[in-house]
Amino acid sequence: MPKKRQYWLMKSEPDAFSWQDLVDSPGKTTFWDGVRNYQARNTMRDLMKKGDGVFFYHSRTKPPGVVGVAQVVKEGAPDPTQFDAKAKYFDAKASPENPRWYGVEIKAVGILPSYVSLEDIKGNCDLDEMPLVQKGQRLSVQPVGEKEWQTVLKMGGWKGRKI
Repeated sequence: MPKKRQYWLMKSEPDAFSWQDLVDSPGKTTFWDGVRNYQARNTMRDLMKKGDGVFFYHSRTKPPGVVGVAQVVKEGAPDPTQFDAKAKYFDAKASPENPRWYGVEIKAVGILPSYVSLEDIKGNCDLDEMPLVQKGQRLSVQPVGEKEWQTVLKMGGWKGRKI
């Protein structure tokens, strides 16, 4: 029996790494590094699978919201920045033999024709159970249900290929 496709939302501050940065990356692909939260790490390491859909979400901007659709193209692997003493995300307690931090590789699939703001998401009763709108939910990597995925795609006017 084939694995059921899963969906995710990944947050990034546009001044740190924007949707356009992803599109401009070689092959429109990037390794999602720098996550230093154990729950988000566990999600990327253990749960995200090749072929899963990803909403690319701009945080800490006005207004925050979903800007594009991406796809996981490489499953969880050690984040190389944890081993680089000159890197912003260096972790002296990590080693190649015992990595602490993981990331996934994602590829841009397409921009949403209409930006889906956090306010729009909060205003849609079909999205009331989405982790993004739950009080205290601040994780940079979080699950999105199938119904929520389809609802946000519709809100954004997605006409692209199905993922």
